Amino acid sequence: MTRGNTLNLAWTADNGDGTYRNPVLHADWSDPDAIRVGDDFYMTASSFNRVPGLPILHSRDLVNWTLIGHALSRLAPEEDFGTPRHGCGVWAPALRHHAGRFWIVYPDPDRGLFVTSTEDPAGEWTRPHLLKGGRGLIDPCPLWASDGTAYLVHGWAKSRAGINNRLTVHRMNDDATALLDEDAVVIDGDALPGYRTLEGPKFYERDGWYWIFAPAGGVTDGWQSAFRSRDPLGPYEDRIVLAQGGTDVNGPHQGAWVDTADGTDWFLHFQDKGPFGRIVHLQPMRWGDDGWPEIGDKGEPVATHPKPRDGEPVAAPVSSDDFAEGMGLQWTWQANPRPDWVLPGPGLRLACVPTDATDLRHLPNVLGQHLPGDHFRATTTLRLTDAPPGVWAGLTILGDAYAWVGLSHTPGDVVLSCRAAEPGTPERISGHAQPIAIDSHRCSETVALGVEVEPTGRCRFLAGRPGEPLAPIGEPFQATAGRWVGAALGLFAAVAGTDDRGGVAEFGPVSVIGIDDSAAHG
Repeated sequence: MTRGNTLNLAWTADNGDGTYRNPVLHADWSDPDAIRVGDDFYMTASSFNRVPGLPILHSRDLVNWTLIGHALSRLAPEEDFGTPRHGCGVWAPALRHHAGRFWIVYPDPDRGLFVTSTEDPAGEWTRPHLLKGGRGLIDPCPLWASDGTAYLVHGWAKSRAGINNRLTVHRMNDDATALLDEDAVVIDGDALPGYRTLEGPKFYERDGWYWIFAPAGGVTDGWQSAFRSRDPLGPYEDRIVLAQGGTDVNGPHQGAWVDTADGTDWFLHFQDKGPFGRIVHLQPMRWGDDGWPEIGDKGEPVATHPKPRDGEPVAAPVSSDDFAEGMGLQWTWQANPRPDWVLPGPGLRLACVPTDATDLRHLPNVLGQHLPGDHFRATTTLRLTDAPPGVWAGLTILGDAYAWVGLSHTPGDVVLSCRAAEPGTPERISGHAQPIAIDSHRCSETVALGVEVEPTGRCRFLAGRPGEPLAPIGEPFQATAGRWVGAALGLFAAVAGTDDRGGVAEFGPVSVIGIDDSAAHG
């Protein structure tokens, strides 16, 4: 287990001595934005094609976070998101609190900018409404200013709009239902020496200045800039306030400035870490004598630091699940789900959904969660019932490349299989299929399945009989990121063809446990 971890979590940032280590969230909470309301902190993140979307996390100290819900139950339009649309859906959102409500403004880069709100961030959010339509509109953020005016800033995606590297501001009405003027480009990155891919703006006000915090330089190698002006419509002056420098934290940028109730300042941002996605770091921040923010250690990320607030219990988003009360909040689908994908009964019972797809990347009914740490083991059990030939079900690590271990019902046998697919290539056998004794086509024995994920993203799949040590199966597999997302740890069940021929995959509890780097593999 990771240090300071008393809960068998795959990753914890709390060192247990009043300090924390980065990242505070070693999982794909991409493009984080956060706010404080009283003594509580709330965060949301990009969710792309995952359903439900717009996760809501809560913390009391900016270090220990729990997942409390989602603001978006389904993606619209329904017919477009009935199958996986990798890289589409919900891009970088902004979270704010105004007039007693929580507000999220988020982009669908193919449709425009949408708004949803609620009084209870863990409860139901309003049906999203379109604030500004158009292709290539991304990364919106509202500002309700102290003088009663309101504004919206957003960026541009060149893949849809044909332009990028600039930030646009509108005046907005108070309830975020309409924009009040034509857009105005307030920061043109093409006019700034060395700037490229300026995006992800967050709008703030402080001591008579309007601030736009925005990253530039690209996801893997970029930096964080701050822009300030006496007028929300500019002109703005700029400064780079966070960059990799001599650290091993590449591309530190795009996040949120948050203050605490006692007046200290902090900055949450992401680091792109390949198959693990965009993981979240927390930096101390202070305002210099010249009025500019100073982030981290002289503008470079810190590895450890005293916590913003001590005494809160160790916590992290849950990754294990016994399914005793349905599925945990950590699980999402690759597309809008149908209610018949999950069947009633004890534990998790997935229907074997008919499909013509032979590739998990195109299967909407893969139930997945973020890789929850940099070194962990995940295990479960699987049993097929009422399973006709053509059924396949199992445990997967899924990105642009994927691999899985599980059961396949061939015309002759139920076999224990391990299969893999590299980016852009069809699925192949990884190791030899092993026959599993069955009594009839209606019943198979239970098998135990597992995977160990190493800090490099190298995966080793495991299988065996429940209660016995698991043995490696198949070849080692190198996990890769997906389209703008990290790889997922997933479960699936399907049957070849278009007719519903039945079949149920019964999964046991999923156990995810962090592995100490000094521990031997077992």
